[in-house]
Amino acid sequence: MNRISANDVKTKGVSALENETLITVRGEDKFVVLDMEYYNYLRGCELEKAIADSLKDLESGKYYKEPVEAHIRRIANEI
Repeated sequence: MNRISANDVKTKGVSALENETLITVRGEDKFVVLDMEYYNYLRGCELEKAIADSLKDLESGKYYKEPVEAHIRRIANEI
């Protein structure tokens, strides 16, 4: 993976970026630049994982069936 500083991005502009570029700020890794195709692939993976987790929760009975008011009271107490 290509690594550049935020200052390089500032001075050289977008031409300094390549696919999968790590941008550092004061020597600390802060940002990653990806091409849109790979970014969308990763988003799809996250959505598939969320759906799989939700289906697992439904199958195991790990969910609540309650009116909105009860839901709001319950989550307010969990915060």
